[in-house]
Amino acid sequence: MVRGRKGGGYRVEREILDEERLEELSQRLDISQTRAPLAYRLKNSLRCSVSSLKRRVVGCLPVLYWLPRYSIWDYGMPDLVSGISVGIMHLPQGMAYSLLASLPPVFGLYTSFYPALVYFFFGSSRHISIGTFTVLSIMVGSVVERLAPDANFLIVNGTNATVEVKVTERDLYRVQVAAATTVLAGLIQVILGLVQFGFVGTYLSEPLVRGYTSSAAAHAVVAQLKYIFGVSPTRFSGPLSLVYTLVDVCMLLPSTHLPTLLISSVSITVLIVAKELNNRFRKKLPVPIPVELIVVLCVCISVVGEIPSGLQPPTVPQTSVFSEVVVDAFALAIVGYAISISLGKTFALKHGYKVDSNQELVALGLSNAVGGFFQCYSVCASMSRSLVQETTGGKTQMAGVASAVIVLVTVLKLGPLFQDLPKAVLAAVVFVNLKGMFKQYSDILTLWRTSKIDLLVWLVTWVSTVLFNLDMGLGASIGFALLTVIFRTQRPRYSVLGHLPGTELYLDMETHTQVREVPGITIFRSSATIYFANAELYLEALKQKSGLDITKMITYKRRQEAKQRKRERRAARRARREAKRQKQALRMASQRSRRTVFSVEEGAGQMRESGADSLHEEELSWKERENSTVFVMPETPHNSWVYLKGIDPETSTLGSMSDLQDGDITTLGSSSEDTLSRDLERVSLGSLGKWTWDIHSIILDISPANFIDTVAIKTLRNIFHDFGEIDVDIYIAGCQTPVVEQLEQGGFFTDISKERLFTTVHDAVLYCLNHRGAGTSSRYETTLSDVFGCR
Repeated sequence: MVRGRKGGGYRVEREILDEERLEELSQRLDISQTRAPLAYRLKNSLRCSVSSLKRRVVGCLPVLYWLPRYSIWDYGMPDLVSGISVGIMHLPQGMAYSLLASLPPVFGLYTSFYPALVYFFFGSSRHISIGTFTVLSIMVGSVVERLAPDANFLIVNGTNATVEVKVTERDLYRVQVAAATTVLAGLIQVILGLVQFGFVGTYLSEPLVRGYTSSAAAHAVVAQLKYIFGVSPTRFSGPLSLVYTLVDVCMLLPSTHLPTLLISSVSITVLIVAKELNNRFRKKLPVPIPVELIVVLCVCISVVGEIPSGLQPPTVPQTSVFSEVVVDAFALAIVGYAISISLGKTFALKHGYKVDSNQELVALGLSNAVGGFFQCYSVCASMSRSLVQETTGGKTQMAGVASAVIVLVTVLKLGPLFQDLPKAVLAAVVFVNLKGMFKQYSDILTLWRTSKIDLLVWLVTWVSTVLFNLDMGLGASIGFALLTVIFRTQRPRYSVLGHLPGTELYLDMETHTQVREVPGITIFRSSATIYFANAELYLEALKQKSGLDITKMITYKRRQEAKQRKRERRAARRARREAKRQKQALRMASQRSRRTVFSVEEGAGQMRESGADSLHEEELSWKERENSTVFVMPETPHNSWVYLKGIDPETSTLGSMSDLQDGDITTLGSSSEDTLSRDLERVSLGSLGKWTWDIHSIILDISPANFIDTVAIKTLRNIFHDFGEIDVDIYIAGCQTPVVEQLEQGGFFTDISKERLFTTVHDAVLYCLNHRGAGTSSRYETTLSDVFGCR
């Protein structure tokens, strides 16, 4: 509000908003938006300003954000040096990993070129190196060998009647299968990114990923043994294929080609020594020594095969194989994304920038989809190359462009130099690069000391992946990891809290000896949320911790109430029979002119003497009733009959009406059922004397719960009702706002007041002490000063 003031100035008055006012205004705003027409809300959602359009475009193309700010003087030289170093690593790794994918080596070079250029435009990480990777190469190899085995391309040589494999046709079809699988995996990643499904990588925990990559290393080792020893084992696919291949290789060891084994051994030794020297002197070396490329160039003596010069034109992948590889493509999409986002977030945290999970999913998907049209197979970030790119001073993805240029030059001009490269050297490169994955086996000892469940996830992942191959092993390991989460939430830690003197803190009484129990109050907490899988266990733990077996107590009470109702019905039947006898006695008494006081036994005798044989059986059963009654006849027939309760008719002495207490007489003219219901005492566990307890309130601390379902809501409602029947009040503390909303939607507050909800446990304790702490029972009488030491 603006008001004028003297001197030409203005005074601005603003409303001071408290919490209630803010909540009221927000509710009005929500209601106004909810009640707005659908067309208006749709138009408002599609409205786009220049600034919002710019943000969306930059979000889709992160290169537009950092490239205009790129400083050649600051970033140019570090990115160039880093890119050359990574590009040199791309050459031997690309050709070596293509062997893991069961593809010709040149396609590994293609895979190192095209995806890196696509990621340059769409990626949000500045330090990861996109290209071939061990695990994905093995996964692609398992797919192409399953769909294009050697047995499908056999031909009989007419000259010497031998069976040969049509290698050219086989490799061509394998390239088509790998490209189709890569395109489908990329489309899956793009779709998941567009629907904001970037959190899918969180379902792959670190123990699962490390166990999976360790088992993938085992697959890589077995796959390279044939190149190391120079043997030709039978190709197997499906479950236990690794075991069958290993057995077959062992059986072929007597026929090892010794020159090939010698080259492999020397290459592995040189690579290991050189890499260790690189690690030891990495702070003194400006760039790592490209030992892999040096070994490859020095040992060009055997048959990798023809490496054509130039790039291949794009081709449309074979969509006919999509239905056969959809499961494998999904596994490739998830594993590749999980590895890339973990590396990207690690470098982003170290260098102080942010990586968008959904944008990374889209960027990786486009890299795979576009690369698939150029005969590339699935890519992700490589740990070794990313570390080199970061440690050699790389600042942006311009280093990725520089490495792609190195690969391009090699493909265009230097391809024929690698035609005589022995596959044994490439296998040695694979072996040495798996060293980091071999070190992950030390996780077993670490997890044994820290977490047995995570160790179990690691071992199950490793065993399932080794035995059932990479695709089925991944599914089995994810399923088992989710089961461990369900198991841990189903079996949480239940505890009773006590008060820490001098504070408002309430801690577990079993683990903290300084805390004290609040008299008359049980504070119960579960370490996990409450839902259908643990709702029943939550109730059982509450009964155990509170010492009140509410199920048995309520069952006992129900039985006693049933017996009470049975006695009421029996007493009502007796009352009706007595009323019938009274009518007969009134007719007999009306014939007499004087007042007569008689006992029931005498009246029964008179009725028997008058020939009322039909009443004999009823009279005997009436004598045996539990609550004996003596009747007194009024002076006139118009007055009401009264009877005295709780007196044995055989031993009682009758007096006048004035001798009876007011509470001991009941008018027979009133309804007999109402009379008996009012006179019979209501059954309660305290009056029955079977149980005694000193708890008057139970506080449920559900602060760990972040959601609640209908089963848990029903369980909480039953807890409130059941404990209320034994005069124990239930309260809820620490309830988060989403949980309160779910309780409201579930109808929890239809019969339970919101006054039972408290923000903190301390507030609930103070309320209980004020409400029930004094005056309910001397066994738990207390005051605030007694509990909290305050005045």
